[in-house]
Amino acid sequence: MRRPVSSTLITFATGLCLTLSLLWSQTLADDYVLAMLEKVRQRYGEEAYQNVMRLNELFNQLSSASEMTKIGMVNDFTNQHVLFVDDINLWGVDDYWASPLETFGKGAGDCEDFSIAKYTLLKRLGIPQDKLRLTYVRARMASGNIRPHMVLAYYAMPTSDPLILDNLNFEILPASRRSDLFPVFSFNDKGLFVANNPNMRAGSPNNISKWRDVLTRMRQDGLE
Repeated sequence: MRRPVSSTLITFATGLCLTLSLLWSQTLADDYVLAMLEKVRQRYGEEAYQNVMRLNELFNQLSSASEMTKIGMVNDFTNQHVLFVDDINLWGVDDYWASPLETFGKGAGDCEDFSIAKYTLLKRLGIPQDKLRLTYVRARMASGNIRPHMVLAYYAMPTSDPLILDNLNFEILPASRRSDLFPVFSFNDKGLFVANNPNMRAGSPNNISKWRDVLTRMRQDGLE
């Protein structure tokens, strides 16, 4: 006669499986994601922790993917897992640039936060900084109004028509097909560039105080 399995044993086995699954997924994680995992649960709770665990899964999928696959999946992931919320409602100030830890911890942000998160994740996934530009634009909205906006531009080659990663239009399109966007300037870790010319430097990115601030917070969290 087969003896029934005790509920205690079932509970123990289930817990062990979950623990091993978590340890396995963390073993496969990038150090960057692990650093986020350690901090996000303390600051933002379990739901945010699970959000970053999904980011861990994304990194595992993209470890050996092509640049275009990384571009597409990071754009989709960020747009799907971050809710657009204005800074005044999220942070209580008119303009705040959040670090990726803050953005994924809150699960919310505005256009700068979307763009900074995508830029940081793609850098971490091995895409050279020279191919990436955080780009300030004036965006024509459906209402016809023009408002400041930020997108991430990806240049396959220095003179390429860049691809635009955006939280307003989720489809990745060449800049030449985004007639609703009017570039103002762009920047990355290495330089500040004039509109429509990613090869012409206009100064140092250190001149952008909010960029300095977000980099400082990232370094303090061990994420830069």
